[in-house]
Amino acid sequence: MKEQLYTIPVNDAFDADCECPICAMYKSLEDNAIEYTMGPSYMEDDNRAKTDEMGFCRHHIRSLYEQKNRLGLALILKTHSDKLIKDLKGLSNQKPASSAGLFKKSADGSAVGNYVKKLESTCFICERIENTYSRYLNTLFHLWKKEPSFHDKIKNCKGFCVYHYGELYDMAPTLLKGSELDEFLRVLDDVFFSNAKRVNDDLEWFINKYDYRYEKEPWYNAKDSIPRTIIKTNHTILNQ
Repeated sequence: MKEQLYTIPVNDAFDADCECPICAMYKSLEDNAIEYTMGPSYMEDDNRAKTDEMGFCRHHIRSLYEQKNRLGLALILKTHSDKLIKDLKGLSNQKPASSAGLFKKSADGSAVGNYVKKLESTCFICERIENTYSRYLNTLFHLWKKEPSFHDKIKNCKGFCVYHYGELYDMAPTLLKGSELDEFLRVLDDVFFSNAKRVNDDLEWFINKYDYRYEKEPWYNAKDSIPRTIIKTNHTILNQ
């Protein structure tokens, strides 16, 4: 099965010391996609055509800027900007029809508005990530069905962020059935809630440490509770 091609990165994510293995998988894919975009690939015609067409979401354009490859980013932005100007000049000649009332809008929108909305919904890096990310999630369920030892990896992991807990919860009924599904959801719930409480308790202790009554108490595991809580609540791994 194709899923077998992805067993190594999925297993590696669950072996890592991370508050959400799915976040770790996604972060690895994201880092690779950013490195690919700003590497020699930006000089390839087919990649440039896609970046010109799709552009980048606000999150990933910041990530590209942080790479410090100013010339590479300038070249990517220049041809993308050239295309935007050319396309929008052509579309701006298609004037929108006036609406019947002050607060009414055209049901179909303007050609310019529709173009911009479509552009806002596309990102070269997001697309590159999602193609592999979906295979990772399918591989997770493949391993659950075929590898009993993988059950223990999920049981012993540090849980999941809220977003990926919900994503796995929704995917499970489409890929598992009967007792197999029941067992997966039971384990998923146990792992999620026990680890959410663990991190939440650490965060509470972090807050307590700012109270003079706890000044001389040890920190235990609370010092890094803020970035770990951010992973749990916002599925975001911070660069520390």
